[in-house]
Amino acid sequence: MSEWYEDESFWKALYPFMFPERRFSAAEDEVKGILALSNLEKGSVLDLACGPGRHAVALAREGFRVTGVDLSTFLLEKAASLAQAESVNVEWVQYDIRRFLRPEAFDLVISIFTSFGYFDEKRDDLAVLRNVHLSLREGGALVMELMGKEILARGFLPSTSEELADGRLLVQRREIYDDWTRIRNQWTLIEGDKATTFEFHHTVYSGQELRERLLEAGFGEVKLFGGLDGSEYGLNARRLVAVARKG
Repeated sequence: MSEWYEDESFWKALYPFMFPERRFSAAEDEVKGILALSNLEKGSVLDLACGPGRHAVALAREGFRVTGVDLSTFLLEKAASLAQAESVNVEWVQYDIRRFLRPEAFDLVISIFTSFGYFDEKRDDLAVLRNVHLSLREGGALVMELMGKEILARGFLPSTSEELADGRLLVQRREIYDDWTRIRNQWTLIEGDKATTFEFHHTVYSGQELRERLLEAGFGEVKLFGGLDGSEYGLNARRLVAVARKG
């Protein structure tokens, strides 16, 4: 039985909601924040679970050598189209991030927009981070951006609904389980008298839990922030950002 993230119909149906134009417009400023946090001016970058290539293409525009890895054919096709439209070269690789490894090939690895923690087995998350550590050159950095457990708990709503730009209604239901380590989501798209439901789940990390996992993977230094702007991971944090350095 395939996992939820292997279902191409999930990405196709929810793409307009997950990746509206404003998210693509924000990529340039987000990349500036990533580069400032990682203190990188040139080199090779790996965008892990790159999706439609928002950040990979923005980094390529800045002159970096970029590799984008994702499992979804649909999302990689979107990414390739974006790169072509922007006239930049990006290496796109369709692969499972648990097994992607290029020893000492990258100066920076990024994991953005809660693209981490999809797997049922938490040891798989550790395998991803260990491969990232091995794929980084000495002194290289990993920048992760995700929804932190503290932020989720602060504003948790079991259900919400939103009308999309195309007139469809998206109803989201959420459930915390497994001792507050996982979240189960049920998203239902309603169009007229037709309703389509998708279910997915992933691990939610607190700042401390993510720091410990990164240190366990071999990183020598981990700093936490409340956004890609370098703000504090405190009461007003909007996201959980971790910057982990090798060596």
